[in-house]
Parts: sequence; structure tokens; C-alpha cells
Amino acid sequence: MPDLLRLVHRLNSAYPWDHNARLHPWILRQLPARPRSALDVGCGAGDLARRLAVRAREVHGIDSDPAIVELARRRTRAGAPIEYTVGDAVTGLPPGPHDAITCVAVLHHLPQAAALTALRERLAPGGTLVVVGLAQPSWDLTDRLLELASLLLNPVVGILKNGGRPSPRPPAMRARTKPAEVRYADLVREAQRLLPGARLRRRLFWRYTLVWRAPGGA
Repeated sequence: MPDLLRLVHRLNSAYPWDHNARLHPWILRQLPARPRSALDVGCGAGDLARRLAVRAREVHGIDSDPAIVELARRRTRAGAPIEYTVGDAVTGLPPGPHDAITCVAVLHHLPQAAALTALRERLAPGGTLVVVGLAQPSWDLTDRLLELASLLLNPVVGILKNGGRPSPRPPAMRARTKPAEVRYADLVREAQRLLPGARLRRRLFWRYTLVWRAPGGA
């Protein structure tokens, strides 16, 4: 097993791929078709914000890393309806209200209750919040199977996505994601307390998803 893990690590390093971008099409399907205002929390290099801008009248992207925000600005065409801000993902969020809020691979960096509350408060009535997050597994049978499948499939997907050629890390992966410290079961309880009716699901490649629609709206 140690030899297998070392091989997997070498392959993952040689053939990196963006686990979050894989879910961008799914995220867009959860959101209103034509949101007036969309907010991407932890926008990174702006990949998802630019996709949101195709549908939304205005898009706000916020990230705490000035360098990655500057990269997002450089990679965004002039005239795109996107405003990028350097700020805290809890206390510095644009006030809104926003019809669509996305938060990808960010929540585990933040105090969970405060972050979920801030996102909830900035969502317009009837608006949709979509979170893609990382959490420690609860180690039930489902988690064990997902962990094993992710471990074995990750280098295979990386090789295919890179065309079989070793590649550098994509710009969106320039900032390394820290390990999650919150257990998935605890995250579920907190989300259900603060976002009644939220739908959560464990997924391959060390991710979970959360979808919540705010009460009200048409």
C-alpha cells in the first residue's frame, strides 16, 4: 500500500487537474436562468465568475488573496459585467441582495456558522446558494467507498485531462487548498440548522455539495 500511495502521489503531481471546475456546469444548472446579481465567494482566478457573467446582469467576485484577484482581472475581458474585490469572505461580502451565490472550496477556510449566516443574509428572496466544499469524512461505508474510488480514479482523470502529458498546475489551482478540519456530519447539522431544507450530498474527489433556496420570491 505505501508503494501504491507513492505512485498515486507522483501521478497526481505530474498530471494535476481542477476538481472544482469539474462541477462548474452542475453549479450553473442549480442557479436561476437569468439572475440579476450573482456573487462568487472565493472567486480565485475568476473562472466561475466569467461563466456567471454570461447569464447574470452583474457579477461580484471576492477573494482574500490580492494576487489571485489581480490574475482574475487580467484574465477577464474588458467590459464584462464583473466586479472583483479583495476582501474577507465573511465580513467583507458585497451587501446584495444577490439572486445567485456560489462558494467553491472556501467554506472550510472559514468559521462555518458565521460564513453560512453571512451568505444567507445576502441572498435575495427566492435566490439560490450553491456551495462546493471540503470536509473530513465521517468514515461510514459510503465515505470509505468514495475515498477509495477518488484515490484510484484521480490520477486516471488527471492523465486523460492532460492528454497523457505532464503539465503544470492550472492558474485556478495556484493557491493550495488547506485540508478540511470540519467533519461532514457536523457540517450537515450546522447547515440544516441555519439553512432549513438545504440539500447536501457527498461526491467523488473529496468534495460535497450544498444547494439552498431562500424562502420567498416569485
